[in-house]
Amino acid sequence: MNYWLAVGPPKNWQTAFEQGNIWGLTETQKQEYIWNNLTENDMVLFYVTNPVSGIIGYGAVQTKFRQTKPLWPQEIAERKVIWPLCFEFNVEHCLPPNKWTTDKISSDAVKLEARRGFHSLDPNLARQMVSEFKLTPPPSPEQGEKALSLHEQLKQRLIEIGKLQGYVAEAEYPVDIGKLDVVWRKLERSVPTRVFEVQVGGDIYHALAKLKHAFDLWNSQIFIVASQSDFKKAMNLLSGTFHEISDYLKPIELDKVEELYNRKKSYLDFEKELGIR
Repeated sequence: MNYWLAVGPPKNWQTAFEQGNIWGLTETQKQEYIWNNLTENDMVLFYVTNPVSGIIGYGAVQTKFRQTKPLWPQEIAERKVIWPLCFEFNVEHCLPPNKWTTDKISSDAVKLEARRGFHSLDPNLARQMVSEFKLTPPPSPEQGEKALSLHEQLKQRLIEIGKLQGYVAEAEYPVDIGKLDVVWRKLERSVPTRVFEVQVGGDIYHALAKLKHAFDLWNSQIFIVASQSDFKKAMNLLSGTFHEISDYLKPIELDKVEELYNRKKSYLDFEKELGIR
């Protein structure tokens, strides 16, 4: 796997995410050589120039194509294609736009690399930058090791399923009453359209409260991933305290998450085998 640094201004990154995660290179001999050497699953780090001046996330290369119509703000203003060598990427992790300036990852070495535009990045430096995004919260002392392991495993599967379906999927999404276990967003700048709370022991009242909050804020589709025994507890609360979301909350049994992942992955692998993905 190769590592690449994609460098661009905030407006271009906003366009990239809005257009379904697309980036483009100029058609110079050097850039065409780089574009030809991009391969599926190469990692791309997203660097935003001033006023951010740092890495806001990363993803993996999917497919390459040539763009023949203006797409980026500068291209539209000048009515010509400037970056025709394009590729699609998925988003493994990306900060929300309101956190770009405050939570970006940077260093003197990265700022120096950013002056070169789109180019290959030293794997050690790339991995160091990625590791600075703190994606996994520390375990709570009161949680049992077995329960925590299953909880985190299910969250990770939900993230992988979301990405397979083309969503921006992430864990521990902050809201004012806590953090949502997993959210899926259609675009990097959009609000969560699907929200999941994974219930493996613990406080189901708090889980339902967070789902109701997401529903009230964004009209999100809301899901509780739990065992049959926890579903019974949830039903009691949905008939009383949380009756407003009783018609909207969708239950998913714990073992169905892995089944969904396997079916979705198998289907997409079959598409790749046929050459249509």
